[in-house]
Amino acid sequence: MKSIGVKQFRDKASHYIGSNEILAIKKHQKVVGFYIPIQESTEIEIQEAFSKLSATVNNALAESGLSEDELSKAFDLSKKED
Repeated sequence: MKSIGVKQFRDKASHYIGSNEILAIKKHQKVVGFYIPIQESTEIEIQEAFSKLSATVNNALAESGLSEDELSKAFDLSKKED
């Protein structure tokens, strides 16, 4: 996954929207969001995908005993690896 700044995403949005690359969007070196391209889908398919994602996150929270904030920090891509 590629990380880019908000300004770069804004300036080249049409390029990124036309690609199939997943992006982590950063502001001041902190990930503030993701761009995940999808193939042409119906609204129902998109809602089903979000429902599955929500269920997966809720299961991860329940099984791990972590809070949402702790789980978010575990996946913080702005941290430098040692």
